[in-house]
Amino acid sequence: MKQAELKEFLDAKVQQYEHPKFLETDPIQVPHQFSRKEDIEISAFLTATIAWGNRKSIINNAQKLMELMGGSPYDYVLQYAEEDREELASFVHRTFNGEDLKYFIKSLRNIYLNHGGLEAVFAEHAKEDSMQMAISAFKRTFFELPHPLRTQKHVSDPLKGSAAKRINMFLRWMVRSNATSVDFGIWKRISPSQLSCPLDVHSGNVARKLKLLTRKQNDAKALAELDKNLRKLDPTDPVKYDFALFGLGVFEKF
Repeated sequence: MKQAELKEFLDAKVQQYEHPKFLETDPIQVPHQFSRKEDIEISAFLTATIAWGNRKSIINNAQKLMELMGGSPYDYVLQYAEEDREELASFVHRTFNGEDLKYFIKSLRNIYLNHGGLEAVFAEHAKEDSMQMAISAFKRTFFELPHPLRTQKHVSDPLKGSAAKRINMFLRWMVRSNATSVDFGIWKRISPSQLSCPLDVHSGNVARKLKLLTRKQNDAKALAELDKNLRKLDPTDPVKYDFALFGLGVFEKF
């Protein structure tokens, strides 16, 4: 398939899948319950953090998380005090447990009180054509407080070879326009052109079939290759093709 044909094909798939119907089966429905910027970004960050495994289970557990936080994530984070928050102890999603969750809430509180919030931390180290350095810097800030070593595995570091799928997905949610009512577009200090595709099994397999990706592992090097090829198709909004790759893989078994 020539590049012009590939672009036409994928653009049509983006239009097909970047639609409010997408929310019905996707974890992004969880932050869509909120209207305040901080509630949206905190609920989105926590939902993206547990976004691996069965999608129904991800959505159910993310909803449980919101209930544990009294339906007001930002207020909960600001008022958090470790000694009286035993309600978090029982939470579990796969290997993410109550101990991890307690640190995540404590760290988010630190980020909002001392670093200007999530958007500020990610924007500070963003490069003109990449967020991967910024994700690594975010992880350093996120774990600057005393923390359980086990919890570090729940935030990926692209500089250590990870494709950082869940954080790249979170950034897509926050940064891309909400023109189609799917993503939010509430972060203005980062541009869609800086984003990377959330690379997982589905998007990776489809990308390989379409010759957008040759590397076999879904790691940081594969992400760089996919980024380069998606930017050829649309340098201003390369990550819109996440909808096409994901839809082709999950819904069409392409």
